[in-house]
Amino acid sequence: MMASKGDDALAVLALLLTLNKRVRKKREKWCKDWILKRKSYSHVNLLNEFKFEPKDFQNYLRMDEKTYLKLLSLVSPFIIKKDTVMRKSISPHQRLTATLRFLATGRSYEDLKYSTIISPQALGKIIPETCDALYKVLRKQYLKFPKCQEDWKEIADLFEARWNFPHCLGAIDGKHIDIILPAGSGSEFFNYKGRHSMVLLGIANAKYQFILADFGTNGRISDGGVLQNTKFFEMLTKGDLRIPTEEYVKGNGRNLPYVFVADDAFALRSDMMKPFRQADLNSNEKKIFNYRLSRARRIIENTFGILAARFRIFHTQINVEPENIIKIVMAAVVLHNFLIENSPKSYAPKQCVQEENADGTVINYGYNTQNSSMENLEQRNPGNINDTAKNVRENFMYYFNHEGSVPWQNNYIN
Repeated sequence: MMASKGDDALAVLALLLTLNKRVRKKREKWCKDWILKRKSYSHVNLLNEFKFEPKDFQNYLRMDEKTYLKLLSLVSPFIIKKDTVMRKSISPHQRLTATLRFLATGRSYEDLKYSTIISPQALGKIIPETCDALYKVLRKQYLKFPKCQEDWKEIADLFEARWNFPHCLGAIDGKHIDIILPAGSGSEFFNYKGRHSMVLLGIANAKYQFILADFGTNGRISDGGVLQNTKFFEMLTKGDLRIPTEEYVKGNGRNLPYVFVADDAFALRSDMMKPFRQADLNSNEKKIFNYRLSRARRIIENTFGILAARFRIFHTQINVEPENIIKIVMAAVVLHNFLIENSPKSYAPKQCVQEENADGTVINYGYNTQNSSMENLEQRNPGNINDTAKNVRENFMYYFNHEGSVPWQNNYIN
């Protein structure tokens, strides 16, 4: 009796199932035994010991215990996870300390797993999620962009009091942040230094805090075009920033506008001052202007320097997806501002910044971006500069050489 077609199909299916069972690998366990012992081996146990060694605690997480507990209370509601029937969740404390250690050291997920006792796959989710939460929690209070003329004047008053530059709204600069080329990106992130990068543009106030950070422009964009790609520049050119109109400098009769200070990577504008080129320094008055501008402008260099010194992720080529790089960098920026405000003595002591003596001489303790992988924006050809911008710079130059002069400035014109 001949078998039916249905019987043949069933026989073939049974054979395939049998073969599949034979070649199927034995299922691996879902988690390594030593990772299951996180409670015993995790670095949080070491942190408990550091409570008796405050300096070690500060060095490990870049903040003292009191500041850390404040940060943990702020971010915990956004990173807490529920336990399941299969396993206990990784606590906010473990998530935050792993993230802070990643930022502080720049170590890979694979390396970090041995101290955190968290798998690289889990860290690849936990760290970007926690960075995103840090940025969302801290940005409103610790990355505040001025909203009115009074806010701008408060910044300008402190620049004048500390750095003798009136009507300064902030120091602006940008840095290339090295990254590992993402798969399929081609030359999108390839910069003029022959490396792959994304650009962090920052504006700092006189207290070494960012008032604006714009990150994400790929390194292939010309450095002169980095500023133009920002929402800040769009609002600046449209006059939507509510910047005060020009007025008399306090204590004398000179009428000067409010401006940002920058280096030669940026174009001279009536609202943005940059130094005279070296080839044009044909008078002591111009040299004094450059010196006085550099005193205010170096604030942003110091700000980047502190950021890179405390978060050594900026000494590496960041090796994650671009959208996660943005989360990591912006978390470091808001943490910088948070720590300047809440833990200045341990995070940014005097040794972290360029200190100035009474005679104007500057002591540099070495905290600068040259010790990191951050690259400066390339100096650009000035092109055509409108007469209004030139006149503004001339007016500031005249002020610095006359009623606004300081006793020590002539020591820096040679």
